[in-house]
Amino acid sequence: MSDNIIRYERDDEGIVTLTMDDPNAGANTMNAAYKAAMGETVDRLESERDDITGVVLTSGKKTFFAGGNLADLQKATAETAGDVFAEVEGIKAQLRRLEQLGKPVVAAINGAALGGGLEIALACHHRIAVDDNKIKLGLPEVTLGLLPGGGGVTRLVRMLGITEALMGWLLQGQQRTPADALAKGVIDELVPTREELVPAAKAWIRAHQEDATAATKPWDVKGYKLPGGTPTTPAFAANLPAFPANLRKQLKGSPIKSPRSIMSAAVEGAQVDFDTASRIESRYFAELTAGRESTAMIQAFFFDLQSINSGALRPAGIERSKVSKVGILGAGMMGAGIAYSCATSGIDVVLKDVSIEGAEKGKAYSAKLLDAKVAKGRLSQEDRDATLARITPTADAADLAGVDAVVEAVFEDHDLKEKVFAEVEAVVGPDTLLCSNTSTLPITGLQGFATRPADFIGLHFFSPVDKMQLVEIIRGEHTSDAATARAIDLVQQIRKIPVVVGDGRGFYTSRVFGTLIIEGAQLVAEGVDPQTIERAATSAGFPAPPLAMLDEVSLTLTQHIRSEAAKAAAAEGREIASTPGEEVIDTLVELGRKGRASGAGLYDYPAGAPKVLWPELRQRWSKDTQIPLRDLQDRYLFRMALETAACFEEGVLTDTQAANIGGIFGIGFPPHTGGPATFMTNYEGGLAGFVARANELADTYGERFRPSAWLTERAATGTLVDVQESAA
Repeated sequence: MSDNIIRYERDDEGIVTLTMDDPNAGANTMNAAYKAAMGETVDRLESERDDITGVVLTSGKKTFFAGGNLADLQKATAETAGDVFAEVEGIKAQLRRLEQLGKPVVAAINGAALGGGLEIALACHHRIAVDDNKIKLGLPEVTLGLLPGGGGVTRLVRMLGITEALMGWLLQGQQRTPADALAKGVIDELVPTREELVPAAKAWIRAHQEDATAATKPWDVKGYKLPGGTPTTPAFAANLPAFPANLRKQLKGSPIKSPRSIMSAAVEGAQVDFDTASRIESRYFAELTAGRESTAMIQAFFFDLQSINSGALRPAGIERSKVSKVGILGAGMMGAGIAYSCATSGIDVVLKDVSIEGAEKGKAYSAKLLDAKVAKGRLSQEDRDATLARITPTADAADLAGVDAVVEAVFEDHDLKEKVFAEVEAVVGPDTLLCSNTSTLPITGLQGFATRPADFIGLHFFSPVDKMQLVEIIRGEHTSDAATARAIDLVQQIRKIPVVVGDGRGFYTSRVFGTLIIEGAQLVAEGVDPQTIERAATSAGFPAPPLAMLDEVSLTLTQHIRSEAAKAAAAEGREIASTPGEEVIDTLVELGRKGRASGAGLYDYPAGAPKVLWPELRQRWSKDTQIPLRDLQDRYLFRMALETAACFEEGVLTDTQAANIGGIFGIGFPPHTGGPATFMTNYEGGLAGFVARANELADTYGERFRPSAWLTERAATGTLVDVQESAA
């Protein structure tokens, strides 16, 4: 008996408490130990049924149940899809037997129940959770390229109806608090503390031990009708065609499979009995699990993200630090956003600008965001006032005395940054961390004017700072391990994701992002219709198309970055030739079309209406050039991936975690690919297949797609980074 995994305790009233507690893991997952223990436990429950009043299912961990074993799921292939189907059917059969035990089963949810954890709870007849907003409940499988294959689709559709199950829980993988889940009808009862949880579950069993319906799911009762109707119900059927159309709109044409499979499983399953619907769900689950998409997304959104958040990129042996007070230099959009992120994380902020009016304007940005939260009921007026009080606007550098770190956020100009830091270093203490929020200027060059280059590091935030989760941390040649560790600690303190990269013009994210928007401009120069250019990107899974993004960053900034790169190349005795795409940008700037901020660029921005592509783009450049859709999509994906490979080759990147998470969260590389590094290694045929396809593109569209000798050599190993190098 696997009672070390699921403890079986029956009290004098006949109530059995099952406590899931895997001694070999920090969280309970659907691994082999769980499956064996649950099978034996259900066998025992059935054999002792006549002596049982009811069952309480709870956890001995801080979390209730963490879900499926993703390491096992990631190994699935097309050849093993049948095994995956059989495995998940076996796990679901156990839950179905528990559901049909004939005795009331209560889930006592003491912590997070995500994925398989919530699916276990859904198989119970009553669900009680601790009323703690830190606890999250949900089915996030769609974010990993999967669907809830443990009964989540089948049971939620029957509990809530197709529409609410899809929109409220399944298609976006929402994670909700217990109170939200109660309001949505997924949780039945809340208790204030964990100590009250099991007693409340037992009390519910006592109160319902004579009620036969308490131990029977509604869908197992004759005459059950699905809430909201099935696809054969006339009122529902009239709206059904809108479902795929709305999903396509939501996905913006992205090829990601899992939302489509979830919708199919929900709609198809609603038209048959429970057990048939469950098998339909299992088939879709096995198909997704065996595909490269789930392999890639699990790698990025679970393993890579978990690795970064747990400190894998942080130098070892350095004590963790905490910032109490930070100085922000420059109160423009970036500086104001950084100030907001720090203040909302409990850090005192000195927001400095050249004038007190500018600094006050920067603080007003935080007031605007906080007021919006108050209006939506997400923040109290008291908390709003306390957060805003943490920001002190100033034009006097002397007010920076005593800060633990400074973050410079002025314009991308070397001389200006030098002037700003000279003023700051005269005031701050010898232990103050010195950070520059630059997106392109090499940190080593900026360290040249710092009196403490070891404490100088790059912190590249992304706009808008309040929404973007990533911060790119750039180590200069002289940056110490201690400064790197402190920078990571600061980024995590403000609840953002830190990726660490090496130095170089554009570092990693800006450098790779630049190839995407220039490729879009290049297609304009080649005569491809602008609308085709944009749609090819969104259909490849990019969250926004290249010409629109070029307008967002501004055409003049692109020119400035190119100019600075040309100066650096000239200093090294090299020359950088202009491309046709860059010439398109130059022409637009000459016409006064500098981007969204100036009111016109590749798009027009009519007042009170959505932006539209500038009609003259077609008149000036379009030649009805026809390029296959796959080639258009691959030109974006491969151009960015090849530049990522160059970053590995030059040492700007040393680990695939930073490449993948930086690519997805920083510059919008399509999430379903798992990020640029995984896109290359997970390509059909592996890295060798990627190199072969890149050579095809180079033969047709130019040498910028030609893999380097280094990448071609790496293709033989199938990896971008040796395991030993990555660990180091």
